[in-house]
Amino acid sequence: MRNIIIKNAAQVVTCSGFRGKRGSEMSDLQVIDNGTVIVTDGIISHILQPGEPIPVEEKDYQITNAEGKALLPGFVDPHTHFVFGGYREEEFSWRMRGDSYMDIMHRGGGIVNTTNATRAATEEELTPSGHERLDAMMHLGITTVEGKSGYGLDRETELKQLRVMRRLNETHAMDVVPTFMGAHATPAEWKGREDAFIDFNIREMFPLVAQEKLAESVDIFCEKGVFTIAQSRRYLKAAREHGFLLKMHADEIISLGGAELAAEMHCLSADHLLQASDAGIRAMADASVVATLLPLTAFSLREPYARGREMIDAGCIVALATDLNPGSSFTASVPLLFALACIYMQLTPEEAVTAFTINSAAALNRADSIGSIDIGKQGDLLLLQFPSYKFLPYHVGMNIVETVIKKGEIVI
Repeated sequence: MRNIIIKNAAQVVTCSGFRGKRGSEMSDLQVIDNGTVIVTDGIISHILQPGEPIPVEEKDYQITNAEGKALLPGFVDPHTHFVFGGYREEEFSWRMRGDSYMDIMHRGGGIVNTTNATRAATEEELTPSGHERLDAMMHLGITTVEGKSGYGLDRETELKQLRVMRRLNETHAMDVVPTFMGAHATPAEWKGREDAFIDFNIREMFPLVAQEKLAESVDIFCEKGVFTIAQSRRYLKAAREHGFLLKMHADEIISLGGAELAAEMHCLSADHLLQASDAGIRAMADASVVATLLPLTAFSLREPYARGREMIDAGCIVALATDLNPGSSFTASVPLLFALACIYMQLTPEEAVTAFTINSAAALNRADSIGSIDIGKQGDLLLLQFPSYKFLPYHVGMNIVETVIKKGEIVI
């Protein structure tokens, strides 16, 4: 049954809107106390104030009494690398010893390490492990997730990762939004020929991915020692010509000008941004590029956090994501995400909720269909164990999601 009535929620935290929010808008969650929400055929059909009569036949609906609980939109995670082979637990110990992320990468660790394991894995091996990760994310309240390729860096493995994501989108309750990240790193066979590797992606991979409709967006790791501003611009321009939306890993390690390029190219989002310049932040705000921040990664790498407070104050559309991946952020911990965003990035609880619902939906070009409790949107909802959204960062590191509803059906 895709019909459900959630009655008498202590708070209906609507996050209402159909576009990304910026500045003071991020603080307005448009909460309804003791409200009721009705989902019909998987779509939100009614949002009722206290005392309003229920305008449908209750016998046709599953009834959930949400008294004493907060009702929120399902969380949207707009940046993960959840389909991969192998693990990198040894590299974690190297980082604790003091080795930098780039040092490990130059020694053959990092992305290239996972690339070797992912190339060796079959679709039949990658699919169940991806399914298990989606299960874990859904228990934490995530109902839509972006997945990036980029652990193949060759024709067959990149396509394999994207096909696994398509299969998981078809078979799992979670909605999976695929991104092609053919320029995640330069594999060993292309070392010293980075421009030619960009050409390979443009001439061979973009047409294949577009033809099979395997991805909606493309991404590139624009960073010193990875891909330059010029290479990234060329890659992104060609991707747009093939009909892809544009995303970037930008200004993670040094201030290279990635945020500025994201604004120039009118990217859907620029992600990481630990070292984004003041000029880059202003440019992203002016160009309505979603600034997707990944505090779990900064935490895991012991790096300074992105300047979330300053980005919001500058008028940026700020989103949050877990960056689940086997290297720099092997976690999808939503409870820790909220705590770090509020305690260390100085977001208010209201801003953090906005950043992981309607703004993260905007980072996936889906603010018109998910990310808020609005009539006509998909019935993706969650109930907390507590009566207020403010418990999300306050109950530090504890999962307080009690019930998850996907397209009007209780899945957790």
